[in-house]
Amino acid sequence: MAETNTNSSIILHNAVIVTMDPQSRVFRNGGIFIQHDTIKAIGQSSDILRDFSSLAPQIIDLHAQILLPGFINTHVHTSQQLGRGIADDVDLMTWLHGRIWPYESNMTEEDSYISTLLCGIELIHSGVTCFAEAGGQHVSGMARAVELLGLRACLVQSTMDSGEGLPALWTTRTTDDCIQSQKELYKKHHNTADGRIRVWFGIRQIMNSTDRLLLETRDATRELKTGIHMHVAEIPHENQLVMDTRKVDHGTVTYLEKIGFLQNNLLSAHTVWVNSTEIGFLSSTGVKVSHCPASAMRMLGFAPIREMLDAGICVSLGTDGAPSNNRMSIVDEMYLASLINKGREVHRIGTTDPTALPAETVLRMATINGAKSVLWDNEIGSLEAGKKADLVVVNPSLWPMVPVHDCISSLVYCMRTENVVSVMCNGQWIMKDKKILRVNEEDVILEAGGAASDLLKRAGIIIPSIMNIL
Repeated sequence: MAETNTNSSIILHNAVIVTMDPQSRVFRNGGIFIQHDTIKAIGQSSDILRDFSSLAPQIIDLHAQILLPGFINTHVHTSQQLGRGIADDVDLMTWLHGRIWPYESNMTEEDSYISTLLCGIELIHSGVTCFAEAGGQHVSGMARAVELLGLRACLVQSTMDSGEGLPALWTTRTTDDCIQSQKELYKKHHNTADGRIRVWFGIRQIMNSTDRLLLETRDATRELKTGIHMHVAEIPHENQLVMDTRKVDHGTVTYLEKIGFLQNNLLSAHTVWVNSTEIGFLSSTGVKVSHCPASAMRMLGFAPIREMLDAGICVSLGTDGAPSNNRMSIVDEMYLASLINKGREVHRIGTTDPTALPAETVLRMATINGAKSVLWDNEIGSLEAGKKADLVVVNPSLWPMVPVHDCISSLVYCMRTENVVSVMCNGQWIMKDKKILRVNEEDVILEAGGAASDLLKRAGIIIPSIMNIL
């Protein structure tokens, strides 16, 4: 496919630039000079134009639009996109054993490819440039889609070697199979697609993992210097099962600390049912947490996000998968994260606290905290000289955001996906003027509809009618 940028150097100027750098700088009339895939300079428009115009064949006036780092979705099941709507209004174990595992176990690599394309389109429209895959069956299919779309990603295989409810196809997998397959995926796909793809190791959840799988995963990722993505402390049943079978006094996090699994390359998804002692364990070991507010409110509960942030834990934002959220919009998650955690204060302290999780904190969660969570903050998460050119252009003059009295507040509380107009990843435009550039959206949507229908038939999943369908 031809490159979407015909020249290697570009200046974007006359923009409100929200850098998310350590000084929290916001340029009212800012400019940025990009060469190849890297930000070379950022500052006042007049300075950037004066110093770099002779080096940039492309000079684009953004007409006071907002420029900020690309959003990072730290927990999304891209292979579940074809299952949007198949598990609404059911409890978690029905959701998992009755709908999602039959769906996933019947997927082909081509299904995963199409599903990831469809999911990626939605991610790009919401300003996402990088995501952390939460676990699926066909990493090679995901990788093909990510490379084509132009996104950045940490991909993982959903890995389980024990437990109840597993489809027959998965019950034959040994611990050796789980570890070896991930090492092979790492060798095949890590650092491919011009460095945009990294391969992590995945643990689906503790209820489907032996101690050997946990410890060998920990050791393998230390050796390979990569990350671990795991669903942690999602529901009370999980904690109770760990207490009953692993003989600890609370649950998953307590047990993971006991066996030395907690470390700074662990991305702990959801992490809802934890106590103050366990928050201390997460903080002291450098574990990162992905907060998925919509998914949590649907099935899991109130995660103690304020307490985690107060303890110095790096908390980022994720959407989860389409069957547990339906909306793959990190823009929506920012809005929900602030409101939900403000509302939770009533249950925590008996009174409201509108200052809980303010706009600037939420914006950090979607940008620089996301970068730290995926172990990529040396290159992405903020707009700074020397970092990769991953950025999003937001038009604040459309109806959801007018008027703008404070741009940071408006980005969190007012912005919708309609305001996201252009997205660049690794120095290449992957969406321009709301048009996805590297794939044909209509073709993907048409193909996805047929693939989803065929997949549900193979899986034997029948969605009951909610009302009287005539």
